[in-house]
Amino acid sequence: MKYITFAIPCYNSQDYMEHAINSIIAGGEDVEIIIVNDGSSDKTEEIGRQFAEKYPSIVKLVTQENGGHGEAVNTGLAHATGKYFKVVDSDDWVDQDSLVKIIETIKGFVDSGTEVDMVLSNYVYEKEGVEHKKVIRYGNALPIEKIFTWSDVKFFHVGQYILMHSVCYRTEMLRLCQLRLPKHTFYVDNIYVYYPLPHVRTMYYIDTDFYRYYIGREDQSVNEKVMMGRVDQQIFVTRTMINMYELRKIQNRKLRKYMMNYLAIMMTVSSILLIRSKQTENLQKKQELWAYLKWKDYKTYIKIRYGILGQTMNLPGKSGRKVSSMAYVVARRLFGFN
Repeated sequence: MKYITFAIPCYNSQDYMEHAINSIIAGGEDVEIIIVNDGSSDKTEEIGRQFAEKYPSIVKLVTQENGGHGEAVNTGLAHATGKYFKVVDSDDWVDQDSLVKIIETIKGFVDSGTEVDMVLSNYVYEKEGVEHKKVIRYGNALPIEKIFTWSDVKFFHVGQYILMHSVCYRTEMLRLCQLRLPKHTFYVDNIYVYYPLPHVRTMYYIDTDFYRYYIGREDQSVNEKVMMGRVDQQIFVTRTMINMYELRKIQNRKLRKYMMNYLAIMMTVSSILLIRSKQTENLQKKQELWAYLKWKDYKTYIKIRYGILGQTMNLPGKSGRKVSSMAYVVARRLFGFN
């Protein structure tokens, strides 16, 4: 039995994918690694084939035409046989001691017939050139090493939200909720986390620094200059998330609040990128995005627009936009997210 399927989307990843793969192979026969070669033109396929031949019972190589990160995740999920499913980007890696701990936890769920829908753990910002790495932990917000529901969740601090790096979903739950990520689109990891949340009934948090999130490549999707160049895709993802749910219809109050805060962050990220570009057409796009939220879900719009983040992103005039930009710079330095 495979307890966890790890999907590794790879696009021209020859320089770093081996580190990601080797960090997971320590899980042995309990894990499944699906390397998705997303139309690479370098040695990605060759490296993937070598691993598949060396570890035929652990590693699978799937090669497809380029469809982007989301389509690679879709492919990984379609081929997954593990009880749980986790995405590891090809330039990231996992901690091996934490991997063993998580596998043992999931084995316990399977043996006792109490499989939860989502397993959470910590992640580390492995930022190039930074000696003291920032770790995102959830002990203040989530019960530690016990099964819980949304009603048991406490307050999340700013910068502490659940990301792709911290979640491991039950595979069958993802299939039942019919998760499907857009093709040829960046930043779909937000959809990957956000869309399944109302389908998550039970959770379990392990306070271990499992996922290592590398930040430092100039062409990385979270690099600010890269994000500005792809701001239309950021807007598309935010609009897609707006369209997914009428949040006032989410019955659990704490889940509803969490999802609203998540959407507020997406609106903030899109807004600040549009502001910092200093282009007139992008300032118009910012207004259109807020108008779209207002049209689709007026009550959610009111709560987000007149919350702290919404007010900060909508300060009037050139001086207001400068204050918004300064707030972003301060937050980036505090949290080190790009």
